[in-house]
Amino acid sequence: MIGEEAVVSTTTTRDATVISLRGEVDEDNAPLLARALAQTVTSGRPRTVVDLSGTPFVDSSVLHALLDARRAHAAAGVPLVLAGPLQTAVRRLFEVTGSAGAFRMADSLAAAMTC
Repeated sequence: MIGEEAVVSTTTTRDATVISLRGEVDEDNAPLLARALAQTVTSGRPRTVVDLSGTPFVDSSVLHALLDARRAHAAAGVPLVLAGPLQTAVRRLFEVTGSAGAFRMADSLAAAMTC
């Protein structure tokens, strides 16, 4: 993709691990997201939040990483929440694939920390 360089960053609070995506995230950067998500399952934090509000585009490789993480988090009893607001292309990926219902979603990072 041509556009803003992708960044996957992780921060921790007492209550959650927050993985933030910035820029256009595709198959070239999805492994970074997958590794970050895998590490959060064993972090000891009570929830993982993926902040998608800063990315205008994600592709199916990102969706695949999120679905894998959802399964791992469910098996470990750790909630995984996707935070928006979602930009149009990101929201559309969840709609077209019918995967929105598989995730707990929140309209903002603040809401994701409490849902």
